[in-house]
Amino acid sequence: QVQLVESGGGLVQAGGSLRLSCVASGRIFIINAMGWYRQAPGKQRELVATITRGGSANYADSVKGRFTISRDNPRNMITVYLQMNSLIPEDTAVYSCHADNVIGAQHFPSWGQGTQVTVSS
Repeated sequence: QVQLVESGGGLVQAGGSLRLSCVASGRIFIINAMGWYRQAPGKQRELVATITRGGSANYADSVKGRFTISRDNPRNMITVYLQMNSLIPEDTAVYSCHADNVIGAQHFPSWGQGTQVTVSS
């Protein structure tokens, strides 16, 4: 099906920046939209940003103006980036890449393994 591999997490001081990458491979032609979710300790997973096949982006209110999602579609691969600027400690979480796959009328998800982002104060 579709495989997602993330990279780019790490430790950064408040006010700093990180860029996350997610490479999708396999049956990428079934991917409708991709995005990033995050889960902080003791909290529910939340949507961070999504981007459609056509490039339309949506963001959680908490990251608007600080995070930017983008995608490259070279042959046989899709890479989605999450540029995170002006990071704050509340951004600390495991960030996971997500793909919305569509076959016919059915949607099913693919998930990456997750990458830790830690923002120190």
